[in-house]
Amino acid sequence: MIIYFAKGFLLLQTLLLFVFSHPGVSTKRYVGIRYYRAAEHPVVWVANRDNPINDSSGVLSIDAHGNLVLHVKDQNQPIWSTNIASKSSNVSTLAQLLDSGNLQLVVNKTNEVLWQSFDYPTDTIFGHMKLGLDRTTGLNRILRSWKSKDDPGTGNCLFMLNTNSTSPEEYVYKCNILRWRSGHWNGSGWSGIPIPAQTNWLYNLSLVNNKIETTISWIDLVPGVFSRYVVNESGSLEFFVIGVGDNYKRWVPIGSEPSDPCDYYGKCGAFGKCQLQNDAKFECTCLPGFQPKSPSEWSLRNTSGGCVRKRGQDSICKSGDRFVKVENVKLPDSSFAQLDKKLSLKECKQQCLQNCNCTAYGGIDTQEQVGCLRWHGDLIDTSVLTGGQNLYVRVDAPELAHSNGFFANKKRQAITIVALLFTPLLIFLCAYWLIRRKRKARERQLKLFNDVTASSTTFQDSQKLDEGRRKLDLPIFDISIILATTDNFSPTKRLGQGGFGPVYKGQLADGQEIAIKTLSRSSRQGIEEFKNEVMLITKLQHRNLVRLFGCCIHKEERMLIYEYMPNKSLDLFIFDEIRRQLLDWSKQFEIISSIARGVLYLHRDSRLKIIHRDLKTSNVLLDAAMNPKISNFGLARMFGDEQIEANTNRVVGTYGYMAPEYAMEGLYSTKSDVFSYGVITLEIISGKRNNHYHVARPCLNLIGHVWDLWMEGKALDIVDTSLGQAYPTHEVSRCIQIGLLCVQEQATDRPTMVEIVSMLGNETTFPTPNKPTFINKRNIDYGQDLSNFAEAPSSINDVTISVLEAR
Repeated sequence: MIIYFAKGFLLLQTLLLFVFSHPGVSTKRYVGIRYYRAAEHPVVWVANRDNPINDSSGVLSIDAHGNLVLHVKDQNQPIWSTNIASKSSNVSTLAQLLDSGNLQLVVNKTNEVLWQSFDYPTDTIFGHMKLGLDRTTGLNRILRSWKSKDDPGTGNCLFMLNTNSTSPEEYVYKCNILRWRSGHWNGSGWSGIPIPAQTNWLYNLSLVNNKIETTISWIDLVPGVFSRYVVNESGSLEFFVIGVGDNYKRWVPIGSEPSDPCDYYGKCGAFGKCQLQNDAKFECTCLPGFQPKSPSEWSLRNTSGGCVRKRGQDSICKSGDRFVKVENVKLPDSSFAQLDKKLSLKECKQQCLQNCNCTAYGGIDTQEQVGCLRWHGDLIDTSVLTGGQNLYVRVDAPELAHSNGFFANKKRQAITIVALLFTPLLIFLCAYWLIRRKRKARERQLKLFNDVTASSTTFQDSQKLDEGRRKLDLPIFDISIILATTDNFSPTKRLGQGGFGPVYKGQLADGQEIAIKTLSRSSRQGIEEFKNEVMLITKLQHRNLVRLFGCCIHKEERMLIYEYMPNKSLDLFIFDEIRRQLLDWSKQFEIISSIARGVLYLHRDSRLKIIHRDLKTSNVLLDAAMNPKISNFGLARMFGDEQIEANTNRVVGTYGYMAPEYAMEGLYSTKSDVFSYGVITLEIISGKRNNHYHVARPCLNLIGHVWDLWMEGKALDIVDTSLGQAYPTHEVSRCIQIGLLCVQEQATDRPTMVEIVSMLGNETTFPTPNKPTFINKRNIDYGQDLSNFAEAPSSINDVTISVLEAR
């Protein structure tokens, strides 16, 4: 195909007049304009869009009458022409393509424009192009989509300026059905386009509406940046921009309309209002004074019937009619409205009220300073819009009372005003009371620790004690919560007896099961132990330590709230003939190892260095998965980082688990807990208590019995018979040896918890244990009165108190 001009032709840098083929149909040829600097080379105008040439014989030229014509070779009748009737048949014309994308046919000498492609757009509009009606020539510039992406023929979607009303709007049609509208012109832009979507920074949009023309056009404001609108075959209006230069290779999409469900014209029908929802809630509601015409269809989300007045049209135009303000909306289709630029909003209201057919009014702009729109008939395509305008909808007297509701009564208005004035004061007083209450609760909490000094035997590290006082952060439960969760300390909720006193089971409102340990007046552990346990355990977090949720302080009552351990304590399993059968060796070894890790955390890994001083099987609790958790820190002591041992005149604990240096001299250290751990290990393996007298052997306790068997090479004889032979002998022997190493008489001979954890996890050579203490062979007089030892301070434990004999 040949492009030939009798009088000349001009090409510019960014646009190109070209011949292109219908993709997939190579025999069809078109003449068009494309933007060739962009990578996608978009076609922006097509001359013969509905009359393609079926071969390569087409010729584009300027004929003898000065028209730009396209015809098939050897045929006189053109298939496309500018069709300009020139004033003289001898006029010389010139075709030129401007950098704006406008193809012009001009008089050669005067440059008078006879025809231009901007007046006959296809699917694209650029800056400086006009959309709309020229009233002098009757030319109406409209964009029409392609039939498809591959076919530039006239499609069924169009973009136009509605010029048939006093308030022009942009419309997008698809198959002759209105699909989207821009909203009325508010003086600076289209009122129906949300503020975030405005592109005023890119171009200056202007509307001309007079007797000569009703057109819209724009000028690009950013130097070197071009913009264009395209109506595509799906019925969407797309907006693109591109810069000039090597760095700009493609048109960038900025937005499109319609962009959300409420943008579709008449989404909710007549007198309906559309509002986007974040959930599955329906977008459509009726305007004030209206209800769905067909509730059944509305429930199925079919809003084609729209809304009707609740009390019928006859309820309007009677005394009592007023207007209800609907805020931040895209005003209804203005083609049904009357525009008056001179009336104030107040005058507009009066004129609307005097006309029974007037259904609503609103201002032209958001400031509502001058000019108004009055609707007569249906209100169509109203939607909630960011930065929208106010719509004043006419309602009858009953609806007005319903809309005003509470505030319709003047007396109620006065009450409301007074309430609004006093509400801030009431809120302030309530907040002040809550803060005071919380502060007093905190003061009660800290008061528990006021009498504990840094130099007392309770805490050896005064600096850490002071820090603990300042940073104590433990919830205090109200007594009403404790009473409710324990059914007023019902016997059915009682779990057992602890060192403090009775222990009860409860359940908080969130379903969390708890154990409430109460401080009994008859308990030999007092307020100091209570303080001690609260102070220490709030700072300890480990999977093998029981978790403290809070405490309750009510008058003389003291309670600790722990996580509930459904399997209670370890001693209930290992010393019971039936229950201990539930613990095979793998579970026993896991318990032995877990207790070791918990004690190691106390001695080394926690923020505080803690000596428990009362480790025993009844203070090891088991959760639902039989995981052990160390509990009862009432007798625990905190050491300084460099402190090795301490001395006390008040020996407390449980005989059978106390190290000899502590029981005889009041000296305690981390090795005291190591001794207790060794006893627990031997008790788990044997299933017997340390304080059990072995009649068959002249030994005072379990430790002596194990030592004798160890010396005879028969240590495995102490293994609980319920295990049978189902255990690894080397692992059990290793644990027995670790237990004997822990109960050696000299504290310096005992391993640390770090070494114990390492020995449990590694197959290494261990040192040979030395003879433990408390194993003197003697004749036992079972008639001996042990009551003299009953007064010794100790935690409650159902074991026989052994007679202590100094070595």
